[in-house]
Amino acid sequence: MICRRSLIAALLVLTLASCVDDDASPAEATALPRNPALEQLLVEADAAMASGALADAGSKLDEARRLSPDNPDLWVATARLRFRGGEHFAALEAADRALKLGPRHAPAVLLRALMVRDAHGPEAALPWFEAALAAAPDNADVWAEYAANLGDSGRGRAMLRAVRKLANIAPEDPRVFYLQAVLAARGGNPALARSLLVRSGLAKREVPAAMLLDAVLGMAEGNFDSAAVTLESLSARQPANARVRELLARALLAGGREAELIARFGVEAQRSETSPYLIMLVARAHERLGNRAAAAPLLARAYDGAGRAPTVLADRPGLPTPTAAMRRAASLGNWSAAQDQAQALRDRFPASADVASLAGDAMLGAGNSRAALEAYSLASRARRPWPLTRKIVFAVRSAGDGMAADTLLAHHVAGEPNALTANAELAEALAARGDWKRAALLIDHGIALGAGHDPALLTLRIRAARALNRPADARRFAMLLAEIRPRSLTQR
Repeated sequence: MICRRSLIAALLVLTLASCVDDDASPAEATALPRNPALEQLLVEADAAMASGALADAGSKLDEARRLSPDNPDLWVATARLRFRGGEHFAALEAADRALKLGPRHAPAVLLRALMVRDAHGPEAALPWFEAALAAAPDNADVWAEYAANLGDSGRGRAMLRAVRKLANIAPEDPRVFYLQAVLAARGGNPALARSLLVRSGLAKREVPAAMLLDAVLGMAEGNFDSAAVTLESLSARQPANARVRELLARALLAGGREAELIARFGVEAQRSETSPYLIMLVARAHERLGNRAAAAPLLARAYDGAGRAPTVLADRPGLPTPTAAMRRAASLGNWSAAQDQAQALRDRFPASADVASLAGDAMLGAGNSRAALEAYSLASRARRPWPLTRKIVFAVRSAGDGMAADTLLAHHVAGEPNALTANAELAEALAARGDWKRAALLIDHGIALGAGHDPALLTLRIRAARALNRPADARRFAMLLAEIRPRSLTQR
């Protein structure tokens, strides 16, 4: 629970939740005795999970538990099943048991690495991936996850070395070619990236990360319609993924499908939680169709940074039905009903981090920042994606502790340096304190990662250049800003 004497104490709880075991130092591998009957049950459970038959998987694991209740592989599989079924806290308990039974067992250590990454970011997970490698130096799964985690941590050269090691161990593993494709794309070689991605076969198999890379490469090649088809499919599978929606809007605009873009995103552009970039794309679509009256207010919002306060319980199509009533109540401003419905969900699904996060949203919307922080703290034990961190930061700031909010924001950026929106918000916080040098560095990093189309970010970078007395930089970024500004809306 959160200590009520200090928001700094609350911040520490949020930052360090579930880290008691995470700070231990995993050691070398432990070899387990063979148990063919158990192994067969685990294989069958895994196959059932892969096909979505979670109840069948649970039955197989129950049978395995009767056969060998203290086998760490059993509890690794149990943790995976519970997480897949939305029982996140029960999954953490199973993972802890697996690690207790096999503190040097590579699958248990790898599972802990993945869970630390979900809850604390890729930087915090690196020691655990390295421990898993020490336990199983020739395990392709560990090397693949380690390489991806290095990339998410912004360590491109180390990622390349890890991919080469994976290629030595498993030269035909499709992840070798996919990870090489990621590196080639980040290195500015889309032709090579395309070749490697095709060789991996993962986009054809509709692996989401590979589909996203396929769409990004398609846009780089000028195949905007093809990219839009891929992104539309991915958006249907991941309706809450803002990055995918932005890329889809960009593909539609670049492909000359302005009317379709407006039909698809016009309503979303009116919402307060929509990013300035997506709002700008909708504005440009209106401008191209000659509708200045519709474009101008949207462009003004985009250049003003749109709404920076996070919107909670936004009601949009495609989201899970159990939360529909709660979201409708929130959209009508009936936060009392939303909180009642959130509590009912918590009673039904007490092991779900997603439900805990929804409860926090209902409390935050009702103006109860401290209660929201308690719910968010619980949710962050299992995973803390940027949208959750953003709401935590807002709740802490609303409760009057701006320094604690900025510290948490900086912690997230340090752990996940490629998170564009988090980088931008930290840059804004630093600028508000007059720390223009660090703000400029963060903005430059974000632009290098692909945020150069965000008008609010470029406007802030111009201010930073002027504050730092660098007129050449101010002119350069003003030119970039002019390139993305629709001319007919700026000329009189």
